[in-house]
Amino acid sequence: MDDCDSDGHLYLDLMKKVLTNVIYQDGGLTPDGPTGYRAEERHGGLDWPAAAHTMIGMERLDNLHDCLERVVADGVDGDLIETGVWRGGACIFMRAFLKAHGITDRRVWVADSFTGIPEVGADGHPLDHELALHQANGVLGVPQEEVAENFRRYGLLDDQVTFLPGRFRDSLPQAPVEKLALLRLDGDLYESTWDALTHLYPRLSTGGFVIVDDYVIPACRAAVHDFRQEQRIDDPIRRIDVCGAYWRRSL
Repeated sequence: MDDCDSDGHLYLDLMKKVLTNVIYQDGGLTPDGPTGYRAEERHGGLDWPAAAHTMIGMERLDNLHDCLERVVADGVDGDLIETGVWRGGACIFMRAFLKAHGITDRRVWVADSFTGIPEVGADGHPLDHELALHQANGVLGVPQEEVAENFRRYGLLDDQVTFLPGRFRDSLPQAPVEKLALLRLDGDLYESTWDALTHLYPRLSTGGFVIVDDYVIPACRAAVHDFRQEQRIDDPIRRIDVCGAYWRRSL
């Protein structure tokens, strides 16, 4: 496989700008109503954009890009997945990366409830109860049809994109994902993070990456640490920005 040429790099850089909408600069959404565009917040992935297709910001998109480059350069086997996709921006970027590199033997898996954050049950983790993120599902809940349409608008909806709808505890155990090179977690909750790691980490190839978008959230961070302790994972966790972190699987 040839390396991505200069045109490909320009395409991917433009994709990041479009996905975060730093070009047309839409405002943000808050529980108290809309706000104007704030460049620092958008760059850092600290707002909920009104129109942009991702809320992860430029630093976490750059991290995703770098991890994908390293996976390809090092020949790490497997597909790419995100658990918790919102409007689909990070997954759209993954598919754009494969397109730019002419890669046809990897798939992008798009896993989400497509109804928003599940309401935490009585037996749910206390930190998930504190978050009560289901109250923001007017913003966070994006139907599968809308996410698919976003892929289509970029010309990237094809047979290398597969949707996995449903709660992770239901959709992931039997998902036909054989091997992964990159696992990106963006489920916010303890339960969502735990379920994704439990069912998908065993399928992650040596040399593959785990990216945790919500590492700043105590519930998510606790799930990561509990899972790593249970599995005796000591690969170093590296921070991306104020929100995200990642590690590379060595064993």
